[in-house]
Formats: sequence, structure tokens, C-alpha cells
Amino acid sequence: MKCENCTKKECSKKQKNDDTQSTSVDVLSSNDGFEEKNEFHTLANAKILLSDCLACDNCMTSEEGARVFQQNQKELFHILNLNKKCDTSKHKVLAVSICPQSLPYFAAKFSLSVNDAAKRLCGFLKSLGVHYVFDTTIAADFSILESQREFVQRYQRRNQEEHALPMFASACPAPKATHSHRRLDLTLLHSLGISFSVHAGWIRYAERVLTNLVTSHICTAKSPQQIMGSLVKGYFARQQNLSPDKIFHVIVAPCYDKKLEALREDFYTALYNSQEVDCVLTSGEIVQIMEQKNVSMKDVAEIAVDSLFGEIKEGDVVRHEGKRSDGYLEHIFKHAAKELFGMDVKEITYKALKNKDFQEVTLEKDGETVLRFAAAYGFRNIQNMVLKLKKGKFLYHFVEVLACPGGCLNGKGQAQTEDGKPDKALLNQMEEVYAAIPVRLPETNAHVQKMYQDWLEGMDSKKVQETLHTKYSAVNQTASNLDIKWNRMFHVS
Repeated sequence: MKCENCTKKECSKKQKNDDTQSTSVDVLSSNDGFEEKNEFHTLANAKILLSDCLACDNCMTSEEGARVFQQNQKELFHILNLNKKCDTSKHKVLAVSICPQSLPYFAAKFSLSVNDAAKRLCGFLKSLGVHYVFDTTIAADFSILESQREFVQRYQRRNQEEHALPMFASACPAPKATHSHRRLDLTLLHSLGISFSVHAGWIRYAERVLTNLVTSHICTAKSPQQIMGSLVKGYFARQQNLSPDKIFHVIVAPCYDKKLEALREDFYTALYNSQEVDCVLTSGEIVQIMEQKNVSMKDVAEIAVDSLFGEIKEGDVVRHEGKRSDGYLEHIFKHAAKELFGMDVKEITYKALKNKDFQEVTLEKDGETVLRFAAAYGFRNIQNMVLKLKKGKFLYHFVEVLACPGGCLNGKGQAQTEDGKPDKALLNQMEEVYAAIPVRLPETNAHVQKMYQDWLEGMDSKKVQETLHTKYSAVNQTASNLDIKWNRMFHVS
């Protein structure tokens, strides 16, 4: 039996859904050390349904699926409990990195300023036994800077390389399924030679189902999450004289699909048997821990967030120019305007097309449109955009794709009601909180510039490519995997 939207001839999803519609997967065995009584034994197991993962499970092996579901609170508690035992050889330095789109959730939910929320979240995590709490904004700085440079290089090669442009870029790990679990038809993208820079779901699909014609167009800059992994297990580990495998690195993120991204083999160091990111927890999973421990953020002591640079602490929370995300479109647009056309763009004017989540930005010079960018948020807008591609009406050089309507703040791992729908009132508060955060340009971060020179050996060095970039390659699949019907995938009115 085969699901309506599946790319395989034999699909296991229907079987799973028929067997149980609401059963979660718990892959931790009974002898994993959690049967012992400890201060965390009353906490509920994380219940992550297969539908909670925004990437299609047909791109995952059973082993990978098990590893995704294993990334829950239990894994954090396991390390916390090991650190309490006498055998210091098993102790880990526990570091937690928080995505900037998670902080407005905690601020709005607990009626705090974003700076207070950051400090109290740090205080709560350290009360559990976490050693370091970081902000991933610096990783997004690196990711944006590298993406800017890559876009300019692709633009300059556009006449020599057939598929240099357009380029899709996003901090989004995967396209979000609608309630009917529709999936984006990447076969069409492949046929059009579209370049995109997104992680986990899309990239896995491109590697396993499509061909080298697609994988060669994927932007090689790592996502902020994985760059943060390189910073913590590379730069910070060296500063602390630690082996990477002695650090257990947790990411707090707005969506579940970041768990899948963390498992990529190219984000693994065989020498130390260590992933760059060991575990991803959603903002909602952190709140679950608070609720189980009967702790309110307002009751937690404020502790300044750590930095990667010794005793220096982070100051006030800052963000990038994006209104709902890390702002790849705005940063790349302004950088490209300056580098390619010598134009300083101070303010960007968005032109809403079909709705507020599909907007375009253009740059005019001498009466000619020289840059045309778009932001497409939400799966419906992605569908419409792909239909334009199919009709040959796609004129954009760059598109920032975010699967969630409203952007990263609307990630499925936070701001959800009990029935799994977005909490609109809370989201409105989160947007207000996020918009009020001061903007810091990546180019102005002195720490980033210093790390380029001292740690990465210059912006054009081999180490930059090894640390901030990755490679993608196609995995051979049978032809039947490409058996996707457009009219079965989408029903666009």
C-alpha cells in the first residue's frame, strides 16, 4: 500500500499511521540507565510523533529515525546524571546554545523582556547542571557572511555556469508539511536547475532522490546550527583545552527538524567519535522540563549568557535584519548591491504580492532591474512559487524560503496550542518582542572578524572551507523514487 504523497512504490507511512495514529516512538531501551531513581525520574519522556518532524520520513533510514527520536530530554538528563557520579572519566562539559528565534517565545510566554528571558533561561539551565549557555547569533553572523560571498560569486559566474542562479537560501531545515502531509516537488526544481541553500529535509531529498545536477547547486555554507557546532567543538574546545568528545552540545531551537540536521554524517568527527551537535531540544521541550519541575522563569535567578571568549559575558540580545528570521534576504541583498553595483542600500522596501508572506525586493539601476529577490514564507507560497518556475515565469535571482508562515518564530516546536495549532496571540507578542531587539550587522562583530584571522587563518583560507562549509553528493536511488505526479502533490487553487 502506498500513501498519496509518497515517492516510493512501497511505503511504510500508511502502515505506521494505520497501526497507531498517536503513538510516539521511544527508542531508549530499559537498560539505558534511566530506570535508576534520580531527581529527574518524574519527568515525562519526550513524545515526538513522526508527524512532528518537518522532513519527510521517507528520506530517513530506520537507524536515522531512531536517532532523531532519541534526541529528547532523556538524553540531557542522562548526561546530567553521569556528571553526578564518581567516575569522572564519563563526565562531560555540558554546553547549551540557544537560537535567537527561541528567546522571544520565552519572553512572551513568561511576560519578560527578551534580555531578562535570556538571563533567566540561562539561570534555569545552569540550575540543572549545565556548564555553559551560549547565544547562536555569532554562528548566524558567520553563516550570513559566507552566504553573501557565495551569492556574489555565483552571480559573477552566471554567464559561465548554467545553473549558478537563481539561488534559494534559508535558515529553514526543511519544507513544512501541511496537515495532509504534502511535499515539495523537487523533481521540478531539479529539471529547472534551481540552486537552494536549505538543510536536512530538502538536502537529504536532493541527495537521495535527485541527481548531481541539484546537489552541485546547493549553497555550501553551513547553517547557523552547524556552525555553532563547529565553534563549540572546535574553537571553544581548543580555548578550554578540551577534546571535542568531552563536550556534550545541546541546541535549543524553534522546530523539530533541527534534530535531523544534527545527524548529518558530514557534521561528525570520526577522530573524536563526536557530532558537532549532540542533541537538539525545542523551546517547547525546555518548557516541558520547567513544568515537570514546577519552575517558573520568573522564579529563576538571572545569570548572564556565556560567550565563547573566556570570562567575557554576552551583553544585551541582538538580532539580524530579518523581521521573522536571521535575515538572509536583507543582508545578501544589501551586500550584493554594494559589491556588484556600488550602491548603498539603507532601507529595503518589500512589495507584497499575493499575501504578506510572499514579498519581493528589487534593485533598480539606470532604469533596469538588476537584482530581484523574494521572500516566500509558508508552504502555500512555496507551492505557488514552484508553479511559476514550472511555467517559466520565475525571474528571481534569490529567494529566502521559510516553511512556516510567519517565519522561524512560528516553528512547530514552540508557540503551539494543545491541539498542535499555532497560538496566534502568543505569536503576535513574540513578533513584537523580536522586532524590538536591536539589529547588529554581521560585518560589525569584532569577534567574528578576529576569529577569521586568528582561528580560521583568513577569509579565503582552506580552514574556512573546512569549518564553515560542507559538501553534498547525490546518493543513487531507483528510478521509481522519482515517480511523483505534480497534480497529486499539490492542489493549488
